[in-house]
Amino acid sequence: MSKRTISDSSEILSVILGGGAGSRLSPLTSARSKPAVPVAGRYRLVDIPISNCLNSGVGRMFVLTQYNSASLNRHIKNTYHFSAFSKAFVDILAAEQTPDNPAWFQGTADAVRQGLRHIAPFESEYILILSGDQLYQMNFAEMLDNHKKLGADISIATIPVGEREAPEFGILKSANGYITSFVEKPKKELLPEWISDTGALMQSKGRNHLASMGIYIFNRKLLFDLLKTEFSRATDFGKEIIPATINKYKVASFQYEGYWTDIGNIYSFFEANLALTQELPDFNLFDNDNAIYTRPRMLPPAKISGTKMDKALVSEGSIINASVIENSVIGIRSRIGHHTTLISTYVMGSDYYETVTELANAHSKQVPPLGIGENCYIKNAILDKNVRIGNDVKIVGGSHLENTDNSLLTVKDGIVVVKKGAEIPNGFVL
Repeated sequence: MSKRTISDSSEILSVILGGGAGSRLSPLTSARSKPAVPVAGRYRLVDIPISNCLNSGVGRMFVLTQYNSASLNRHIKNTYHFSAFSKAFVDILAAEQTPDNPAWFQGTADAVRQGLRHIAPFESEYILILSGDQLYQMNFAEMLDNHKKLGADISIATIPVGEREAPEFGILKSANGYITSFVEKPKKELLPEWISDTGALMQSKGRNHLASMGIYIFNRKLLFDLLKTEFSRATDFGKEIIPATINKYKVASFQYEGYWTDIGNIYSFFEANLALTQELPDFNLFDNDNAIYTRPRMLPPAKISGTKMDKALVSEGSIINASVIENSVIGIRSRIGHHTTLISTYVMGSDYYETVTELANAHSKQVPPLGIGENCYIKNAILDKNVRIGNDVKIVGGSHLENTDNSLLTVKDGIVVVKKGAEIPNGFVL
């Protein structure tokens, strides 16, 4: 049975929100926006919603950017090229100050409002609004079918969650496919009042509450009217517009039961990446119907010598001589020296290879070469791009470490994050 996709490219267009400052994901967002953060060793977070759109037949996309957007803009420019005979595009709408709006984006709704003048010339019946920092695989064609079947004005993608997760989300109740009420991040004692019929399978897993995924389909005219008139001062969809429209318009729920995570902090980011190393991960990178697209770099295959590996993802262009790599993700162009052990670590890799001359210069200045040196032991860590880790370095994250931040690294929730471009000297121990 062939996969359902949207056949008429002019029917819908997508707006992907580039996110705010991403302070909870710092230091990974110190020099880049959240959607530009590398995932799975070779992708960027923004590749996920763009790939979901392309796999669903949504070919026209705007990405709204604001904070630290240079690397995100460069990635999109270098990645998404379409045939001259195609109507598909991925365009960047950067925050801009204009005579009638001198302020930067104040929230999700305000960001879309400021982008309306650029979106308006492109005809469509529906607008799909997505976040640029979530990990999931969804068929938006099925969501649009459900929207049209119910004659909805707005559709919200919802996911069943358990009692432990529910206070972190906007929780909804629905009847006959329509959302009837909404509460933002309810306290635990209120949760019994917000139990929904999520289906036998979800209920058997204790997932009795419907959470908003921050994924919306709006009828185009309604969206323009809401942002320009009725909610002309509202800044956020989830906190302001959605709750106020539930009892006034037909707001449908599209229940999604696959894997989904909001990359909101270092811990969730770390767990989501390491989960990809499992034998049957919930997020499937090897799905023929749900390919993840990214920039083609034309790198050589990874070269591995004498390394024992278990549950490891290794990206192209890497040169690995480590002793052991276990439950780890190795990013592009990674270099790992002899007798080194990596356990539960995400190595983002490097943006370039050092030349022989550069290596000689680094050696003369006693600077470690790009990558990870020899006789190192690294566990429960994230190594950002272009790090230089010397020989005999020991970094062991865990609950025994207090949260800290310095010029070389950050510790959050027991996870050690070595900052982009940091130089860790020989013999360093943490």
